[in-house]
Order: sequence, then structure tokens, then C-alpha cells
Amino acid sequence: MVVTYKLTTTEFFMSQEKVLSTSVHKVTAMALLVTIGIVFGDIGTSPLYVMKAITGVNPEYNADYIIGAVSCIIWTLTLQTTLKYVVIALHADNKGEGGILALYSLVKRLPGKWLYIPAVIGASTLIADGVITPAVTVTSAIEGVRALDASAPVVPVVVIIITAVFFVQQLGTKAIGRWFGPFMLMWFLMLGVMGSLHLGASPVIFKAFNPYYAVKVLIDYPFWFLILGAVFLCTTGAEALYSDLGHCGRLNITYTWIFVKIMLILNYLGQGAWLIAEGSVAPGINPFYAIMPSGFLVVGIIMSTGAAIIASQALLSGSFTIFSEAMGLDFWPRLKVKYPSALKGQLYIPLVNSFLYVGCIVTVLLFRTSSAMEAAYGLAITITMLMTTLLLGFYLRHKGTPQWLVILFMVLFIAIEGVFLVSNMFKFMHGGWYTLLLAGIICAVMLFWRRARNIRNSFIEYKPFKNSLDIIHDISRDSEIPKYSSNVVYISKSESPDMVESKLLYSIINKHPKRADHYWVIRVHYDDAPDTLEYKCNVLIPHTLISIDITLGFRIQPQVSVYLRQIVEDLVAAGDIDLTSRYPSLHNHGIAGDFRFIIIHRVFSASSNCPASVRFIMGIYGILRHVGISDEKALGLDTSSVTIENVPLIINTNHARRIKRIS
Repeated sequence: MVVTYKLTTTEFFMSQEKVLSTSVHKVTAMALLVTIGIVFGDIGTSPLYVMKAITGVNPEYNADYIIGAVSCIIWTLTLQTTLKYVVIALHADNKGEGGILALYSLVKRLPGKWLYIPAVIGASTLIADGVITPAVTVTSAIEGVRALDASAPVVPVVVIIITAVFFVQQLGTKAIGRWFGPFMLMWFLMLGVMGSLHLGASPVIFKAFNPYYAVKVLIDYPFWFLILGAVFLCTTGAEALYSDLGHCGRLNITYTWIFVKIMLILNYLGQGAWLIAEGSVAPGINPFYAIMPSGFLVVGIIMSTGAAIIASQALLSGSFTIFSEAMGLDFWPRLKVKYPSALKGQLYIPLVNSFLYVGCIVTVLLFRTSSAMEAAYGLAITITMLMTTLLLGFYLRHKGTPQWLVILFMVLFIAIEGVFLVSNMFKFMHGGWYTLLLAGIICAVMLFWRRARNIRNSFIEYKPFKNSLDIIHDISRDSEIPKYSSNVVYISKSESPDMVESKLLYSIINKHPKRADHYWVIRVHYDDAPDTLEYKCNVLIPHTLISIDITLGFRIQPQVSVYLRQIVEDLVAAGDIDLTSRYPSLHNHGIAGDFRFIIIHRVFSASSNCPASVRFIMGIYGILRHVGISDEKALGLDTSSVTIENVPLIINTNHARRIKRIS
């Protein structure tokens, strides 16, 4: 008998659904305001440092140089951010979720088993970029105080602010999150107004809308690659925009981007017009602060700092989401996940928070100034964008887009991002190595973990469940065998309900035979959709052996003890099972029987006969297991009632010699 139920979720998940239904699928004034506060923090703080980086490339600039550079910014925002991400990528959603791992979930079953590689590389470089983004954004904001006091201690203040941002992660942002939208709305209005005030100083800046000047500046200047490296900083937040699709919805992001883009371009135009009017600026002068009236400077610094904090918060939340999705896709060891509030997407991973905090502090202490950080910034995210383009090409073809359009899309954006990658590669020796080192470590962990899990799973022996049903039935009723528990629950890795690990059967039948009133075999499957939470129930032996398949979305944290309790309630209500203890003393008082979980832990055996490369990978896997939490905690089991049975995992890929008997 097979029964399918939709699992009743916990109050937390119900509150998530409520937020999702009221704020994502509808375009309202409140939803648009929330979107401004959540999505555009990274790209919205780019004016803090982009024009400063451009003038740093060529301090002896002229009007043509500034017009051409601003033209590059306008057309980068138009082609890269608007066309690729807002117009195209936002349609590539996985049940409403976006980001490179959600995109991979849409294409991973297509021909080409190597598609996980660009997904892993893209996720790794995005996380590495997230380490340096809070550092460069907060530092750029605080450096504004040097316009008031040249000796102001920037680095200590930046360290204090970043420490506070990371500390509050464990508390969640429910209390202050409601102010993100109004604050960022004021921020973007400030950008637009400050830029507009200076447009009249040099109306020639409006030539920047003509792409001719973007091409001209790249041809005229031999250091074009340095110009593009600085220009690229204006679009680094585009990937985060796509990752926030699940939080705000496509239409809300699309409509608010129109407003945000206008404000950004006005500010870039205003900075450009001011630079042309000034003719030259002293080293270290940031045009962003220079265009502010002197009486407004303190307010501008406070606003910039607030925007930098909000941008940092958004990137941290995005990093937690990426790691959560990576765990669901089996790219990363299971880590402890907390939910500090009931807001959609609000999760907190302590180990990840510590890793990112150390990375940010090292970044600040290593580079010390925003100018030095800008030299390291952008290289990693260019690689992420290239990987997203590759996966988007497969997705578009899979969705039936004409082949010529897919080829045009791939050629256009691989060319654009390839040029940006080449230009950013010149940053490698100036700090780009730092983000690539971080990305390389994260990528290596993901690849080793996935490869080891595949090797491990391929050498697990499975047997048909039906061949052992009779003996399990007899063991359950054999009073000569001491009762192990009223209910014994096994966690199985089998994909099919008809097959089960041989070691699981060995545990019940051979290894201290386990008599119980009921046996439960639970399989946890991870769905490509983000928020799936459901189960199937298959009664193999009436009132004795029940097989359960729980399916979780890749963003749902396993809580097997909670889900099993809800499943049992459903089965008892349906009359499919009686959980009352069979001990007479307990049965007379209607007391339910106890539960004991058994997890079979397969330990790589030294007696395995396999290549050295496999031994190395499994050795790394053994180390990585200690990075994550234990299986029982990863599954959300009550650890007081869990037994771990260690069994050898023997991998034999080479012909083994057999011992010979002699007389």
C-alpha cells in the first residue's frame, strides 16, 4: 500500500509561505520598496569607488577620457546588467528561485554531465567576491571622513563596523530589515540629486550616451584593459541581483531596476561632469564625495556608511543561501543552520559567518585602502558571470529558444565577459590572487566532496527488500530475541523503495538481530525545486514495516525527527498503524512505544584495492567530514535516541589476489 501526503510544515515554513505569497508574486508599493532594500545594495554602492578607480588609471585625464569612461559604464549597465540579467536571466527561475546553483538545478539533467563544473566554479568565485565586497564598500564609505580630517583612523573604524555587521547575523535582521527599503530609496534619490546638480557644469558629458565614445576611449588609450577593469566595478552586483530573485520576484526587480539604473547613471554623469569642469583632481580625491555640497558632506558619509552596511548584509545573506543550496545539491558537507527569524530567506550558518568574517578582516588589514582593494576586486565575479552565461545558454536551448538566438547570446556575452576577464587578469598581481585563492579553496572542497560522495555511493551494495520481508516479520514476533526498541528507524541512502543497503539488512538480521514492534526505513531525497516538503509512505509489512520517502527542496533544512512525528500522526489518524507499546504494563495505560534511530556510517577501509587517486580523494573526504556536522545533526535527529553503526566501505576496483590453500 502506497500513501502520498503533503507534509504539514512547521510554523516557520508556513510563515515563509505567507511572506512569499504576499511580497513576491505581487507588484505593490511595499513590495517595490522591499526590493530596493534587498536587491540593489551591492550595485547601488558602486558609485562610491568606480569613478575614483577610473581617474586612478589616468590621473592626467581629459574630457574625451571621462566621456568615454562614463559611456563604458552606461553601456555596461545596459548590456550586462539590464539585458543579460534583468531581461534574460530573471526568466531562468527554479520555482521562483534564482542564482547560479538554482540555474544548475534546471540544467543538471541535460546531456553533459560536466555542467556541475561551471556551477561549482561560479558559486566559489561568487562567495570569494562576497568576502572582499563588504571590505571595499565599507572602506570606501568611511574614507569620506578624510575630506574632513586627513588623519582620521579609517582602518580601525572599518574593522569595528564589519565586526558589528557579522555579529548581528546570529540575531537576524527582522527588527532593522524593515528600514532597509526606505533607507536605500533615500540613498538612490541622493545619488540622482547629487549627480543632477553638476550636469550643467559640463553638458558635454551627455555624449556618453553614444557608444561611439566608449569604443573610442578603448582604441585611443593603450591601457584600455585597466580602464575596463575599473569600469567593470559598476556591474559587480548584477549576479547578486539574479540570486535575490526568490526573495523579491522578477517583476519587482525589473520595475525597481528602471528607477535604480536612472539614479546610478545620473550620479555617474554628475561625477563625470564635475571631473571635466575641474580639469584635474589631487591624488586620493573621491569624486563621489567631491560633488557633495560641503554642508552635506557629513550626511553623505553617514548615508554611504549605512548603504555599505546594507550592501554587506545582502551579500552575507546571499552567501548563506549559496552554502545552503550547495549542501542541498551535495556539493558541501552538512553544516549547522539556524533560522534567526521567520523572514523569507533568513538563515544563519555560524561556520560560514566565521569564515567570511575572517576573510573580510584579513582583506581590510592586508589592503588597508579602498584603492588597493579595487585592484583585487572584480576578477572573481567576472568568472562567475562567464559560468552563468554558459549555463544560461544550455537553459535557453533546453527551453526551445532558436539555436541562432542561443548562439548570438553566447557569442555576445562570452565576448563581453571575456574582454572584462582579460582586463581584470591584470589585477592578479595587485590583489586578484587573493580572491582567486579563496575561490580555489572553496571550489576544491566542492569538487572533492562531490567526487568522493559519488565514489562512495557507487560502491554501496543494494539488495531487493522483498527477499527479506518474511524474516523481518518473523524476527518482529520472535520472543526469544530481546526487544531492541518498540520502533527502530533506519536512514537509507537507496534511491528506490524496492532496494535497500545490504548493510541495513545485515544490521536487522545478522548483527545482533533487532526485534521491534515496528521498523521504519526513511529515505531523504533532495528535489531540484527549492521549497518542496512532502513524503510518500509504503507499508511493506502491515503494522510492522513501513518505508517512507521524504522529499525536500534544496533550500529546506532536514528535520527528520519533526517530519517523522508528523508522518506518524497522519498514519495513526488514518488507522494504518497503532503505536501503543506492546509491553503489557505500558499497553494497559495507552503509552506509546519508544523510537530509536540507527545510522549506518560507512568508513573507508584500508583493505580497499583501488588506485592511489581514489585513496587520496577518500582521505580528503574523511577530513572534510569533520568540517561538517554529524549525520544525526545534519538530519535533525534527536541525538539522545540515535545509534551509529560503523561498517567498512571496501572499494575494489583492481583485481584482488585470492589466498591459495596448500597441503
